[in-house]
Amino acid sequence: MSKFIKSRLRSFSYAFQGWYYVLRNEQNAWVHAVITVLVIFLAFWLDLPTRDWAVILLAIVMVWAAEFFNTAIESIVDLVSPDKHPLAKVGKDVGAAAVLIAALTSVLIGLLILGPPLLKRLNF
Repeated sequence: MSKFIKSRLRSFSYAFQGWYYVLRNEQNAWVHAVITVLVIFLAFWLDLPTRDWAVILLAIVMVWAAEFFNTAIESIVDLVSPDKHPLAKVGKDVGAAAVLIAALTSVLIGLLILGPPLLKRLNF
């Protein structure tokens, strides 16, 4: 059992190292982090119902996961293709597009969920 627990702890350690790498090396991760914090504070301030929280959290996770996958793709492409190659560019561009799609979708979700109660709270 001890070996199992140590293995799980090591797995968590690797995951947190990856998280730290993204925050340390990807400028867009800081944009995501600031927006994440602002959205969470806004959702608390608006006292969103549980279902709305669930959707907001899924949108946040979708963007973060896309950013992490994109960073992984970029790292692997740089490893296997240090020289410029058209297919390496495609891989990186498609990864970046995934982040863009996730981010734009999360903005729409945020407007749909946070917009009406925010306007009501601001008396608009």
